[in-house]
Amino acid sequence: MQECRTMAEVRAQIDRLDEQIVDLLAERGGYVRQAARIKARRAQIIDPPRIEEVVAKARARGTRSGLPGELIEPLYRLMIERFIALETQEHDRLHDVAED
Repeated sequence: MQECRTMAEVRAQIDRLDEQIVDLLAERGGYVRQAARIKARRAQIIDPPRIEEVVAKARARGTRSGLPGELIEPLYRLMIERFIALETQEHDRLHDVAED
């Protein structure tokens, strides 16, 4: 992490990170779309044990990186919820179904 001396420097670094975060989210979305193609049934989209595994890993990574779990966990749960919605839309589009 770079040491900043001004708010302009802080903002520039945050903007740089935000670009990377959005690019990573777009990459994650690409894999979510692939999952929608691979999963034969809409009912396979929501996998509670996998959701808990992802959240636990993110929370642990956050803790190791100095972020409180109370910050990471709700962010990840919201992100997963929104990616599930994306996957559902993509699955329906690819499989031409409204629901199982």
